[in-house]
Amino acid sequence: MNRIMVYERANFEGLSREFTCDVPDLHELDFGDCIASLKVVGQPWIAYTDPKYEGEPHAFEEGEYPSVERPNSFSALRLVHDDLGDPQITLYERPNFQGACKVVMEETNLAYGYFNDRVASHVVQRGVWLLYQHPGRGGWHCLAWPGERLADYKSDLNFQARLSHLRPLRPGRPL
Repeated sequence: MNRIMVYERANFEGLSREFTCDVPDLHELDFGDCIASLKVVGQPWIAYTDPKYEGEPHAFEEGEYPSVERPNSFSALRLVHDDLGDPQITLYERPNFQGACKVVMEETNLAYGYFNDRVASHVVQRGVWLLYQHPGRGGWHCLAWPGERLADYKSDLNFQARLSHLRPLRPGRPL
C-alpha cells in the first residue's frame, strides 16, 4: 500500500500522521504547515506549499527524509498514481513544438549539450518529470505530468527557456 508518514519535527519526532490518499488541505486535518520530516512507502508523493495542490511542488520518492528542504510549509499532499515505468519526454527548441527536438528517457544534464537553456516547449509521453533551471538538480523546478503538452515555457512557466537538467520520478517498489 502506498503511504506517507509525516512528522512535525525533524528526525521523525513529534506528532505524526499517516496518509494513503490525496489530502487537498492539511489545515482541515490540523496538520498544515507543520511537516519537518517524512517517510514514503511505495509510489512518490508531491507536497504543495498551498492547499488544493497549488504553490510550489516538492517531490518525495520512496524513502526516509529526516529533514525536508522547506519545513513547516506544506499544505497539501498528492499521491502520484501515474505509471512511472519507461518514462519519455520530448523537448523542443522553440515554442509550439517547433525546431530541433530531443527525446529523453532518463535523468539528463543538458548543461554540456546543444539543448542547455534552449528548450522552449515539451510533450510528456510517459512518466512524471522534474524540470530544473540549473545543472545538478539546481534552481527553480517544476513538474511535468503524462500527456502534458506545454507549448511555451516563457508564457506558461516564466521559465524563459532555462531548462538545464531533468529527471523522471522513480516508481516505488511493488508491494
